[in-house]
Amino acid sequence: MTDTSSQPVEERLADRVSGRHVGVQRGLRLLGHLDRTAYRTVAQLATPPLDRPLRWVSDFADFSKPWFLAAGVLAAFGGARGRRAAATGLAAIGLNSLLVNQPMKRAGARRRPNRTQLGVPENRWVRMPLSTSFPSGHSASAAAFAVSVGRLLPGLRLPLRVAAGIVGFSRLYTGVHYPGDVVVGAALGTIVGRATSTVALRLHASSAEQRSGSAEALETSLQMRFRARFRPRSSI
Repeated sequence: MTDTSSQPVEERLADRVSGRHVGVQRGLRLLGHLDRTAYRTVAQLATPPLDRPLRWVSDFADFSKPWFLAAGVLAAFGGARGRRAAATGLAAIGLNSLLVNQPMKRAGARRRPNRTQLGVPENRWVRMPLSTSFPSGHSASAAAFAVSVGRLLPGLRLPLRVAAGIVGFSRLYTGVHYPGDVVVGAALGTIVGRATSTVALRLHASSAEQRSGSAEALETSLQMRFRARFRPRSSI
């Protein structure tokens, strides 16, 4: 029996599609072929100056360290908005980890790339994770944090997304993921980030409306007391 766990996910899906859907099968196999081709293309890049910095980025991104650090800075120096954004970003990472690093990686069950066979230079190598390859948890967490925090703090949207993109590319560059793993991980993280930030924005808007209503009620009450106290008395 052929072991298909190292195949691109698209090709494995094509094997399961009914023979009546020839067009779908061909499309999935084409995507699988493009996945491998893109991996080899990146492996063949002659960019030694990038080896060390991207190795460092890939390692530093383990366990979402950049995003926990960014959340700490926002909470410490960003005021109320920063604390709210930090909490939202961490919630997005937690939800993403629950969805991506647990059920989806187990369901994907795709082996990590064979860096020697696929020509990734050893100078780029980082420790190969023991978990399955699809989807990329690093890319998913990076996108979840960048999108969720960026929606609450628009001024940070671009730098956070650039940072998330660099993390995702570093996982491909160092050879521990196929491009499809990174793209799907980033897409899932984006969905989680948008959902988490939408909830946070609605909760904040609801809280602001309640505070506004309470302030108006207090102002009305004070005005009525003032008028009652200083109302001119009619002469008899």
